[in-house]
Amino acid sequence: MLTPVLSGMRRRWVTFVGSFVALALGVGLIAATGLALAATFDAPERGPERFAAAPVVVRAADHLRVDTPTGTRSKPLHHPGPVGERIADRLAALGRTVADRTFPADVTAPRTGTDAEAPRTGADAMKSGLPRAGAEEPHTGPVVKKPRTGRGVEARVGRPWPVAAAAPYRLISGRAPAAPGEVVVTTRPGGDRLRTGDLVQVRTPAGSTPRTVVGTVAGRGFEDAVFFTDDEAARISPDIDALVVHADATAVRRALGPDSGMDVLTGHDRRRADPDPDRDARALVSVNALLGTAAGITLFVSAAVVASTFSFAVAQRRREFGLLRTVGATPGRIRRTVCAEAAVVGVLASAAGVWLGARGAPLLVGRMAEAGLAPPRFALGDASWPLHTAFWTGVFVATAAALVSCHRAGRTAPTEALREAAVDSRVMPASRWAAAVLILLAGLGLPALALAVDPGDLLGRKSYVTRPMLLIVGCALLAPVLVRPVGRLLTWLPARLPGATGVLVRENTAAGVRRTAAVAAPVLITVALAATLTGTVATLEEARATEARTATTADFVVTSGQEGRPPAPAFVERARAVEGAVVSVSRSTAVTVLEENTALVTSEARAVDPARLAAVSELPVTAGRLADLDDDAIVVNEEWLTTRVGDRVTVWLGDGRKTSLRIAAVLATGTGDNGVYVTPRNAGGAGVDRIDVKVAEGADRRAVAAALHTAGAATGTRVTTRAAWLAANGPGPDDSTRTGLRMILGIALLCTATALANTLVMATSDRVRDLAVLRLAGATVPQVLRLVAAEAVVAVGVGAVLGAVVAAVNLLVVWGALALLGVTSAVVVPWGTLGLVVAAAALLAAVSAALPASFALRTRPVELAGARE
Repeated sequence: MLTPVLSGMRRRWVTFVGSFVALALGVGLIAATGLALAATFDAPERGPERFAAAPVVVRAADHLRVDTPTGTRSKPLHHPGPVGERIADRLAALGRTVADRTFPADVTAPRTGTDAEAPRTGADAMKSGLPRAGAEEPHTGPVVKKPRTGRGVEARVGRPWPVAAAAPYRLISGRAPAAPGEVVVTTRPGGDRLRTGDLVQVRTPAGSTPRTVVGTVAGRGFEDAVFFTDDEAARISPDIDALVVHADATAVRRALGPDSGMDVLTGHDRRRADPDPDRDARALVSVNALLGTAAGITLFVSAAVVASTFSFAVAQRRREFGLLRTVGATPGRIRRTVCAEAAVVGVLASAAGVWLGARGAPLLVGRMAEAGLAPPRFALGDASWPLHTAFWTGVFVATAAALVSCHRAGRTAPTEALREAAVDSRVMPASRWAAAVLILLAGLGLPALALAVDPGDLLGRKSYVTRPMLLIVGCALLAPVLVRPVGRLLTWLPARLPGATGVLVRENTAAGVRRTAAVAAPVLITVALAATLTGTVATLEEARATEARTATTADFVVTSGQEGRPPAPAFVERARAVEGAVVSVSRSTAVTVLEENTALVTSEARAVDPARLAAVSELPVTAGRLADLDDDAIVVNEEWLTTRVGDRVTVWLGDGRKTSLRIAAVLATGTGDNGVYVTPRNAGGAGVDRIDVKVAEGADRRAVAAALHTAGAATGTRVTTRAAWLAANGPGPDDSTRTGLRMILGIALLCTATALANTLVMATSDRVRDLAVLRLAGATVPQVLRLVAAEAVVAVGVGAVLGAVVAAVNLLVVWGALALLGVTSAVVVPWGTLGLVVAAAALLAAVSAALPASFALRTRPVELAGARE
């Protein structure tokens, strides 16, 4: 049976090109994303960095652990505590200890000055306590001074010099700091760097003072550091963040005891003492979600496009099937022939796709690492199961796509098939009606149920990515029924214009229902996905921006001049002294609650001064009063299980302390940014990270602004107006979301382009006799080409209208969810994206229809009209 199947496929190769290309691309994308996804499962963890050479590191426990009836539950602490002085003294009896203290240290080099290559001798190296890098010959020549150019502010981290050996850092010039005012800095490879002898301005929490760079160490890539003497680092930051202990780990654990609240880290676990040790794990979770979504969308779009293409191809061959039935072919033989063709296409396309995916996966992984979406060490593993999965998925999609179509072709009587060859009729069997209605009911009913039960669940990324699928499939199944009314609507005006083109477009669209539906289906999918995804993201951004504008009523919002740096304490003091300014200082922290005695749930929180909160914000309070917030109270939102004002809840603060607080007020859930509020006493060790300033009634706004800007310039703190702060810090999609949207839309556009080109080439090639009749009736070649292009554009318009309807329903669901959550925001329609998608599809459709028609019309019309199929 395979020989006649292959022979027939060679004669009708145009019919299968589009399905082959679409399936190969889909399998290739699934294989590439699958290989990258497999790499996230066994990606190597980042090793120790700051303490790679330390034998034992002691630090406060960075995870909250709570025993429950179902086991011990754990959550990261927002602000782990310091190592106490008593613990440090106890461990010092076991062996040499080195305390590590970290604090912000912003370095500003002078605009003019000199660099001095300071002499460095072997004695200097011995004093430093670190091995020298490079040549061992001492420098005996004169100090070389070079003019220096101006630089900006470099955000660095300050640390005591003795702990540098724990990395280890190695001196490459100069010596160790030995007195106040001396520092050693890390160098940056390949860029402008500080040099030994530079006089720099260093701003720390203790203030800004000039300091001399007496040495440099080679940077290790994970931090830009400034090393101070041990005494000066202790003065700037008294708390001990970590303690290096040169002793046996067992002895250290014995000395601490089981209830000390300290972690003893050795070996690979020393990475837990590095800043943000879980950043790679979080990045891999985002990568996992992104790749999983992309693979799912690829499978959905590829299956829909291939099914539509196969259905149209089978419909085109009804006359052929009728003739085969006439000469004795059984329905089973026809079905087996179509399924065999689909299987051959599936095997060949899947093999090609696997080859493409294996070649493209390294490029995908490398690009994600370069863009910062994945950790720098992210690389492909040796897993092969994604290739096998992608291959057999492609074969299954191709075979399944042909099953329904071949079943209908096999049960058609010979005479009926020959009659149906002229005009499409009965394009919707009862089974398709039933499937379409059930899927549409599910697509509408599930969001309605979610609106009634949990509206917030509809705003999650997983929900708004997967929710449109049911509606898209339902509308695609109903496309043959919707084509005629929508097509007549779009051609109503052209049909009334002078000339026959508009009338012919309208009638041909209505007569060729299967052709129009096959062209409209991929456009429907692409428009619905593009409008739903970009529109939902834009609508949620606007909703969050609306919440931020409503909640922030301060005239000025103050943050640090360096990203991630807390405002200088000196600025806080100077701002509070400004006449006519109401200053509210807040801290970012977190609280954790045990829900239903089984799960730990952490919520972001802000520690605020209750007396000044109302002056600089307007929060959506649904119960209670913000004025009742005190050191024994908490403000929660409606997502909490306990939301009755006056009830007490047991929470763990950001530093792990357990306490019981009274609910003073409840906020609306909103988009999820309405967090929890506590007082500074319950901040859990968090530092000030934001200052809101309101100009008091009757005060001089210009004078207040001038005083704030003066204080900001003196302390390196950025002062912005409310409008400028909202514009710069307003909600927006992160890199992962943007990349995910680009990938999804790119996949949809690629599959749509392939399906459009293939379907229109097939349809136009099948209509050469109709085009020849038009030529014999007096139509010129340009008129015929315009007609063919216009029909293709109308088919694209039908798909765009149906896709827009699906998108409108989904966006209305998002709007309804926001309204139920107490957020009043308009729906944002991505007109620009929709216009580009529809314009690109229309242009491609017109070209794909006109090109084969122009080639066919090169033959004399009489020969075409008289040719037999």
